[in-house]
Order: sequence, then C-alpha cells, then structure tokens
Amino acid sequence: MSRLQLALRVADLEGSIAFYSKLFGTEPAKRRPGYANFAVTRPPLKLVLIEGEHGEQTRLDHLGVEVADTEEVTAATSRLKEAGLATFTENDISCCYALQDKVWVTGPGKEPWEVYVVKGDADTLCKSTDDQALDPAEATSSGAGCSCGS
Repeated sequence: MSRLQLALRVADLEGSIAFYSKLFGTEPAKRRPGYANFAVTRPPLKLVLIEGEHGEQTRLDHLGVEVADTEEVTAATSRLKEAGLATFTENDISCCYALQDKVWVTGPGKEPWEVYVVKGDADTLCKSTDDQALDPAEATSSGAGCSCGS
C-alpha cells in the first residue's frame, strides 16, 4: 500500500471536515483536538487537516508518501541520498497521533516532503523521541521533528 499524503493547515477545522467528507464521500478515519485525517481509497490519498489560526487562509503544511513498512522508508532514504538530496530521518517518532518512521526532503520551492510508515496508533501530541514537545511550525519549516501541527 502506498498513497499520497496532503496535509493542509485550516482555520475552520469543522467546516473543512464537513467539506472534505462531502468531496470524498467518507468521514475522517481519525479525529483528535485540532486534527483530522481522511484515508481516501479512490484516489489513494491521506488527507490531513491541521487546525491553524482563526481567519488564516488554508495553506499547504506538507506533502508525503505513506508506505507499508519501515523497509520502504529505508529504501527511500537510500534512493534519495544517492540522488544527491539532503535527507533528515526520524525513527519511532510520535506524530499525528501515530508512531512513525520517516525521511524528509525539501523540494525546490521549500515544500517539505516526507516518506513515512505508520507503525501504530499513539494518542499523544507531537513529541520527539526524547519526549520533548516540539513546536509544530518550527518542525515543519525546518523539516525536523513532527509535522503534524500538530
């Protein structure tokens, strides 16, 4: 299983959930305070909604590719490094209410991309592996830490 991930920072989480439920014909797969995600089958998409500031326009938070296992993350890391891209890896990080392994790269327009695997559910807020809370805005812009807003 592989699917594209699109993470949006939205001002009106409830309104966005209602809109995307209608657009994709499905309810969120996961809802937590300030967070929701949709596991859309067709097209294969994980849509992540992260609550932003009131009045702020919806904006791209980050992009990703969800893969089936850690071996695919490791293979992506090797492939990206061999292609000359700077990578940042995270293993066993609690992010977006899930335990994940991931590798980050930054596109030419400074858009953060991650290749990641969900290893299990984790109903905790964004924390690094040393249990320090991370500033989601800083983490996303630097490509380090959790991207979930999170």
